Amino acid sequence: MAAESLKDIPRQQTNPRRWDGESWADFVSALRAAGVEVSEKKPVLAVYSVDSGGLACGMPHGVTLARTSEQVSEILKAAQRYRVPVTTRGGGLTTEGETVAYGGLLLDMRGMSKVLAIDAGKMTVRTEAGIYWHSLAEALRREGLDYLSAPLNMTSSVGGTLQVGGIDINSPRLGCSADQAVWMKVVTPTGEIKECSEDMNPELFERVLLGYGQFGVITEAELKVRRFTPITMHYLYYSSLALAMEDLKMLIKADAADYCGILTIMDKAINLLVAFDSDEREKAFFADWRRKLRGHGEAGFALRMAAHYALRPWKFREALYLLDRKNTMQPEFFPSHHMEKGRIVDRTVVFSNAVWKFWGGRKMVIPDLATSEEKFVEAILRGNAVCKKYFDHYTLYCVGIKLRGRLPRYEMSCVPPDAEGYAYGCEFEPMLEGKEYSRDYLQSFKNEIYDIGADMKTSYYRFGGVMKGYIRRVFGDEVVDRHLAMKREADPAMILNPDVIF
Repeated sequence: MAAESLKDIPRQQTNPRRWDGESWADFVSALRAAGVEVSEKKPVLAVYSVDSGGLACGMPHGVTLARTSEQVSEILKAAQRYRVPVTTRGGGLTTEGETVAYGGLLLDMRGMSKVLAIDAGKMTVRTEAGIYWHSLAEALRREGLDYLSAPLNMTSSVGGTLQVGGIDINSPRLGCSADQAVWMKVVTPTGEIKECSEDMNPELFERVLLGYGQFGVITEAELKVRRFTPITMHYLYYSSLALAMEDLKMLIKADAADYCGILTIMDKAINLLVAFDSDEREKAFFADWRRKLRGHGEAGFALRMAAHYALRPWKFREALYLLDRKNTMQPEFFPSHHMEKGRIVDRTVVFSNAVWKFWGGRKMVIPDLATSEEKFVEAILRGNAVCKKYFDHYTLYCVGIKLRGRLPRYEMSCVPPDAEGYAYGCEFEPMLEGKEYSRDYLQSFKNEIYDIGADMKTSYYRFGGVMKGYIRRVFGDEVVDRHLAMKREADPAMILNPDVIF
């Protein structure tokens, strides 16, 4: 399109400028001389041209499948020498283009996907970082063990998750996935291979966790695990989003459930889910907390909804949509082949299947807000109004995150700077339902959600890539400049995951 073809219409560059490839040939020659394979075939490169968000597009000059820490070290040393950008990618589940390479090398971490050791005595697992969570869960199940917290979308990689946080419906009790790491092997941007933990190279440990890939490539990680247990799950139904969020906060602060979160069908049918690992915890909840919650059982809520729509017959299509959505979606969370004596035998399989069935697709448009307790209700109600403005149907997914004090890793992350004890988050998920929306329309929707965060001084689970323009608005110049100085010191040529944060 010619530059002058859209008169008087401001143009914004969404994707970063593509790297010019000036030193690419020398870089590739050096890698191949060191025994590192690089594919430059166009069909291979095209596989990596978008992430799960489907809005940011870019092509690397070449792709390498990661094999060992030593190989990653060779790549980053050469990248510093020839000033070639290197973008790392695991599951590719970013939504703002963070794992899209605009030229340079795309480093696919999925070649490092082995479970290295399971220690049932220490209750830890050591694994390569390119492994998907569902593969790690499968290995743990054979030992009667389970991860502590992980994304509901189990095709995320472990290393990618540790770099951004990782939120689960048990995060109100156990914190984010990054807080479960006790040791990591990291290749720094200059190619040094280092081990780190809270006691060994603690500064590197804190910079890499929740660091959005800016301070190193995680190649191995040791994580805390727990005993595997089936779970029982219950839904409470609300017609008021604000009441459901207030009850969610009450449950979290009281530690009244092993798992809890909110999942909505628009703002008409709000489900507060509570689940338990043990009969004792379940009985205590019903004895001490159920009567304090303002949600209804399924039958009671159904009667209220029937009365509501009986008085509003012109909204019959909305009522039919809610009923169909409930009848289609709810059985997916209680599949008979994964149930035993009323318990979900493996929530990993059940939840991940449901995520892909109902929220997966060519475009995953899921802007989010992360807030302190005090700002939670206001921010999400404002975000809900934006959803109603843009889409007929949408889902909200709200959770809490237990914090471990004010760790350095939380600064410039999904953890809001004013959160104490707990942070709260919500994903806003439009139901695209096969309709085609323009890139500008979807980006405008996301920007209005992100504008709420900038206005209220909250944070985001995803704030890299296309969101770069929000970083200084949210975190301020002092914090961003300090992190930029640390980045420049750690990565002199600024080659590792460029255009994500800096």
